[in-house]
Amino acid sequence: MRIRHRDDEECTGWHDVAMSEQRIEVERTIPAPASAIFSLLCDPAGHVMIDSSGMLMSSEGDQVAKVGDTFLIHMDREALNDIPLGQYSVSIRITAFQRDREIAWTIEHPLIDPPMGYVYGYLLDPVEGATEVTSYCDWSNVPEPHRSRINFPVIPESSLRATLGILARTVLRADSP
Repeated sequence: MRIRHRDDEECTGWHDVAMSEQRIEVERTIPAPASAIFSLLCDPAGHVMIDSSGMLMSSEGDQVAKVGDTFLIHMDREALNDIPLGQYSVSIRITAFQRDREIAWTIEHPLIDPPMGYVYGYLLDPVEGATEVTSYCDWSNVPEPHRSRINFPVIPESSLRATLGILARTVLRADSP
């Protein structure tokens, strides 16, 4: 299903939202080069800066540079008020990495077996003077034990969309003198 959002000549920025039973996508055109956006997305602290859910509290680790790289994110689930987990940490493992084009990751924790299996990511498509950014969450590989106890997507479409707004603001602010 595709839902038409703001997209006319007077009001650029938001575009279609792709949804399926196991994946959501939101898009936004950001007037910045893909390299600047990608650099922020490779920085663990960048994820905390642009998070709209309120769950990401801090990070540890170096910028990622390839599939398999990891970093830690310290979380506070109270922001979602859905599962009483409080504060905890997860490892982020990069599952897709194509410089200035795509970055994706999954969440790992030593006490979660089998692994959760859902993936968050960004696709970057350079367009004239800007970058078309698609944020997605895909839970098609979540094992059955997790499907029956967790409502997917964990982060709603509105939070993915808000995160794109914060990403735009953060990248544009960084590029300003």
